[in-house]
Amino acid sequence: MKIQFLGHSCFYIEEGNFKALIDPFLTNNPQSSAKPSDFNDLTHIFVTHGHGDHLGDTVEIAKNNNATVVTNYEIALYLEKEGVTAHPMHIGGRTKFDFGTIKMTPALHGSGIETENGLVYGGNPCGFVIEVNGKKVYHAGDTGLTMDMKLLEVENIDLALLPIGGNFTMDMEDAARAVGFIQPKKVIPMHYDTFPVIKADSNTFKEKVHNTEVIILNPNEIYEF
Repeated sequence: MKIQFLGHSCFYIEEGNFKALIDPFLTNNPQSSAKPSDFNDLTHIFVTHGHGDHLGDTVEIAKNNNATVVTNYEIALYLEKEGVTAHPMHIGGRTKFDFGTIKMTPALHGSGIETENGLVYGGNPCGFVIEVNGKKVYHAGDTGLTMDMKLLEVENIDLALLPIGGNFTMDMEDAARAVGFIQPKKVIPMHYDTFPVIKADSNTFKEKVHNTEVIILNPNEIYEF
């Protein structure tokens, strides 16, 4: 499986015919050099919540790729009105797709969608456990530390993608506790350094984590496992 970090909380995942983006915040992302037009053969897009730095370029990319967006029910309805194909899920749901299995997990955050006509209700924020060819990736979305993460230990997560920037999400200390709850084989920190308010030292996070390999990726770097 190939994982490419595109800055903030955006990742590209490829495994066989499965090609997906998670939280495609590319335009106006100071960490990303990728553009929506760089993607032309995506199969899926995953959106954890409705905030602009996560919903991002979903509509444009989904339409250009004829990709299916997997997200919560409320955001799915919003996207369908924009002409996007969406698969709605909700917290705790697990669904089989042609590429593997998706489980939607809880996240402690908000999800309002900013539009020209005001704020649109974006349902519950979430994370995803994405399983393809027996490999499991957990993207936590934007969240604070929660005891629900302890339930993920039984999932045998190969790779966890966790926010560490604080202010809007877990900080480094709480993210390290989350690693202890989840017990993934490997973890990649995300959602830090994009803006001054979420400045964090990923190497300090690495020092706080025990018994799990921490992989620090710079924007556009690729990790394969």
